[in-house]
Amino acid sequence: MKTGLSRRDFLAMSAKGVGAVVVSYGLMGCNSDDKEIYSGQFLQGIASGDPAKNAVILWTRVTPDVEADITVSWEVALDANFSQMVTNGVMKTNAKRDYTVKIDAVGLEAGKGYFYRFKSGKYVSDVGMTKTLPEGTVDSVKLAVMSCANYPAGYFNVYALAAERNDLDAVIHLGDYLYEYGRGGYASEGAAALGREVLPAGELLLLNDYRTRYAQYRGDISLQKLHAKVAFITVWDDHEVANDTWREGAENHNDNEGDFDLRKQAALQAYFEWLPIRPWSEGNHQEIYRSFNYGDLVDLHMLDTRLLGRDKQLDYANYMDPATKAFNSATFSSDATDVNRTMLGQSQLLWLQQTLLESTAKWQVLGQQVLMGKMLLPAAIATQQMSIPQFAQLATLAQLAARAQAGDPTLSAQELAYLQANQSQLTPAVLALLQLPSIPYNLDAWDGYAYEREVILATAKSMQHNLVVIAGDTHNAWANELTDNQGEVVGVEFATSSVSSPGLEYYLGLSDAEIPATEVAIVNLINDLKYANLKDRGYLLLTFSAEEANSEWFYVNTIKDESFTTLVERSASAKVNIQQPKIIFG
Repeated sequence: MKTGLSRRDFLAMSAKGVGAVVVSYGLMGCNSDDKEIYSGQFLQGIASGDPAKNAVILWTRVTPDVEADITVSWEVALDANFSQMVTNGVMKTNAKRDYTVKIDAVGLEAGKGYFYRFKSGKYVSDVGMTKTLPEGTVDSVKLAVMSCANYPAGYFNVYALAAERNDLDAVIHLGDYLYEYGRGGYASEGAAALGREVLPAGELLLLNDYRTRYAQYRGDISLQKLHAKVAFITVWDDHEVANDTWREGAENHNDNEGDFDLRKQAALQAYFEWLPIRPWSEGNHQEIYRSFNYGDLVDLHMLDTRLLGRDKQLDYANYMDPATKAFNSATFSSDATDVNRTMLGQSQLLWLQQTLLESTAKWQVLGQQVLMGKMLLPAAIATQQMSIPQFAQLATLAQLAARAQAGDPTLSAQELAYLQANQSQLTPAVLALLQLPSIPYNLDAWDGYAYEREVILATAKSMQHNLVVIAGDTHNAWANELTDNQGEVVGVEFATSSVSSPGLEYYLGLSDAEIPATEVAIVNLINDLKYANLKDRGYLLLTFSAEEANSEWFYVNTIKDESFTTLVERSASAKVNIQQPKIIFG
């Protein structure tokens, strides 16, 4: 009877469990038949990721002393001095893989912490820490969630803040690990003064462009510290390729920039080279949806809402009459809820449904990129024909006018005077805008792909799952209750702010003084929204127990200076009790 996996069996396994990288089978020597062994330095640090019950991906990159095949050895131990060695090995890397090293260190024990390091000639890497997935009964799981790190926008103080923790089971990175823009692009106004102008100088289009940008990001000390401290579980979003990417194109890909599919292939090859992610199979750079099981407590399902199956985003401009500026809400609603419109694609959606039907952990967590909650704003705001303060002022004025017309005797003299002084603003065009229904503010999110969202919620509801969705992408922090088309709360969503990319305060031009009132106004305008932070950079901490899921948002006071503090006064916390999908603050 066959009792173990051969190398061929291992590499042939589907990647939702284990994939094809260099594999460790135990302690082995580091001898080489080569006449000469070349070496290199570890200037981009080390990392681990995609933990399994008996394995973890280990990553590094060497900067070679000479352009040649570089021999790299690696070690895994139970102690930082490597006196209790568990497994080791040796591999070669070269320019074909951009001198990156990825090891699938197997044969480890479930729920145990390990130390690891790499060696190349006289060079020795820093020592990293990692942890395998637990099995059986698990009391607690703690995950840091982050996304959207734009190098020229500021320092990665959020990574440094998270690296101060010693209690994390993993970091969940929900994408936009890097940005593709060239110098002078998005959020680059202070890059030169900060010494953070991007490399290469131009927009990323070719494989070497993406590789160079990854090398620059991975040279950041704050990011290196966090990678060395804890395993990462990652998915990509759009900027790993280009802004607002979908299956066959992107907003930030122009006709003069070559074939989009070739650009995407280059970007994804670099992603798999530079991130500690386990591929499904050798050379498969397309499919990254997969699950991680934290014993009986948490099943984490990582999704690709961006590249594999997404249809092109809807555009409000296609529903606006260019002459009258009238919005065709009926046609828009029909298109947004089309049953053939897909975010995940059929194969991934079927996999997720089947996985949710079979999952038995107390908490089912969807790790994915974009907001799933219904973020519906009055159409006048969503189509940018009115600002939030302007809409609030005019809506109040319209309410006073309606009360006056109805002969409301409770109107005060002050209200009547205000109405008389401002009633001229209530033109027929303004009144028409105020009467439009609420529509999604962001068509790049699940609001633009409503049918598949309903399928997911219905599947979770049918199994009475305790559903928690985590999201990034928007650069702001949010908390939503997830309601289905019957208005029933099926789960909750917690969204992280960004590492450095600016949020709505940047797009709306809000001053610090305007932020609190605007946050309150948005929460009041959106039915399912329970929390919003529109200004601060930070990360989300999720702690799961058998009784509740706790969400805490931590922010830094600045990203424009390497010296920073925790912005305690803006921190927030919320929880969800088991079998009660309602968000409770405080």
